[in-house]
Amino acid sequence: MRKEKITTGEYYHIYNRGIHKQTIFHDRSDYARFLFLVLYFQSEVILKNVSRMIIGYLKNMYFSIQNKDLQEILHHKTIEIIAFCIMPNHFHILIKQLKDDGTSSYMHRVLGGYSRYYNNKYGTTGHIFQATYKSVLVKNNIQLLYLTAYIHRNPRSLSLWYGKELQYEWSSYQDYCGTNRFGELVLFSVILNQFHLKSAYYSFVESSPAKE
Repeated sequence: MRKEKITTGEYYHIYNRGIHKQTIFHDRSDYARFLFLVLYFQSEVILKNVSRMIIGYLKNMYFSIQNKDLQEILHHKTIEIIAFCIMPNHFHILIKQLKDDGTSSYMHRVLGGYSRYYNNKYGTTGHIFQATYKSVLVKNNIQLLYLTAYIHRNPRSLSLWYGKELQYEWSSYQDYCGTNRFGELVLFSVILNQFHLKSAYYSFVESSPAKE
């Protein structure tokens, strides 16, 4: 039973890590699978041929979902994604809950879907995530802004990506500062509308103490 009550209309930092802090994303296929679940499980619309869409992304950097399915997802979203970052052994997602119990439904599908995929691929059984996911209420706009910086600077903890967070494929940072890869599946306006240019947001992130 979760202790935290998640309120519709509020923003939350959602995060979790692998059990015993183990790596849960080993290769690009793993990252792409989890990214797909994060993006397209915002509603309870059932999608077919998921594996084919993952393969397509790995080849073309694009999830080739049919437009009618995409519009159905956007119309029935239970949460909105504001920012995300997927790291080797954990993840961060900044969301806004749109419907009562929307977050719990969303996370159940995302974590359950990835766990089944992981256990099948690697021949393991049982839980791969540490207990239940954590949720932290965002109390004000300042916290919201700094939380996006914290999430987007996460790759700095990886030696190969220190100072190159803007190119990190499994984060929404490049979408904030460059071309939006995912359209309305990730909503940046609540953050970017507070900066006169995308470069101003970049400067904010790079100079931020990036505390949650």
